[in-house]
Amino acid sequence: MGINFLHTADLQIGKGFGQLPSEISVVLRNARLETLKKIAVLARERHVDAVLAAGDCFDDIAVGDETLRRFKVALEPFGGTWVLLPGNHDPATAESPWSRLKRLTLPDNVIIADEPVPVVLGDEAVILPAPLRRRRDAADLTEWFDTAETDDHLIRIGLAHGSVSEFLPVGSEAANPVAMDRAARARLDYLALGDWHGKLQVTNRTWYAGTPEPDRFRANEPGYVLHVAIEAPGAEPTIEPIAVAAYRWMEQTRDIMPGGVDDVSQGLNVPEAELARLIVRLELQGTIDLGTRTALDEALGDLGARVQYLDVDDAKLAVEPTEDDLDTIDTAGFVRTGMERLREELNGPEAETARRALALLYGLHQKTGG
Repeated sequence: MGINFLHTADLQIGKGFGQLPSEISVVLRNARLETLKKIAVLARERHVDAVLAAGDCFDDIAVGDETLRRFKVALEPFGGTWVLLPGNHDPATAESPWSRLKRLTLPDNVIIADEPVPVVLGDEAVILPAPLRRRRDAADLTEWFDTAETDDHLIRIGLAHGSVSEFLPVGSEAANPVAMDRAARARLDYLALGDWHGKLQVTNRTWYAGTPEPDRFRANEPGYVLHVAIEAPGAEPTIEPIAVAAYRWMEQTRDIMPGGVDDVSQGLNVPEAELARLIVRLELQGTIDLGTRTALDEALGDLGARVQYLDVDDAKLAVEPTEDDLDTIDTAGFVRTGMERLREELNGPEAETARRALALLYGLHQKTGG
């Protein structure tokens, strides 16, 4: 019969998103719980045997009791087995989310794998977990898999949270190491990993699921769960990535040319109906005139109203007013005097401030019809 299951990781329920406005942070925090519920529904619809969560279900050990209760409720749509592993954000300390969850009386189908002991799933498979007890550990906690004795007829699945440092990009977390050849050494049919926040194949039997709900702009394929099927001990696993994310994070650098502003949303390559699911950061660069700056501000304002959140970095975008721009501002009196002074500052130490002030003046002039 074999086994089929969903592999997920790094939900980080309770994540704060302090770099974003508070109203957006609330939306994204709630989205992580909704995505967990979506995974539960997906597990039920696909009739899987289990859901394996490879660490960091919670963002930190101080997550509140209300969040723990909402987490428990989100698991309810799937009545099969959940195997939840403590990771580096939610290690199995004395007073952790896991100890407090146990006090809330979890149903029998939810297994907290907070001890390095085999977890048998029916007559088909055994899970070998490597729970973390502290945020960083220099030892490879999966080493015990090599000598773990299990029945020969059981499919062997490792569950761990850490860094395959020789495989991940330079600069990745070096603590909590996992040997790249652990699956081969320990005769594992599959090694389900967490910690890297993008979907990533290490070997044919070792995968990172990545976070199912993106939480940063790094383009490393977040937003998936993995549907894994293994027919028998020694059989090659079949892996199907399934997109489940509620929101997408997108970061782009745009070169803006004079007169080159049309629909800034077109460069996102996303259907209009999906714009509201985007968290967008745009870095703008180039040199433009005042007319283009005004048109750009209008376009960015429109895009900001269509996406969930828009962050614009225009520090590398210079505004160079043309003579036609300045002549267009046909005004008199103290406004005219101020404009002339700003023109004089264009070659001075306050040039950028002068450009912005002139752009504002130009925009006001255009809106009032001159």
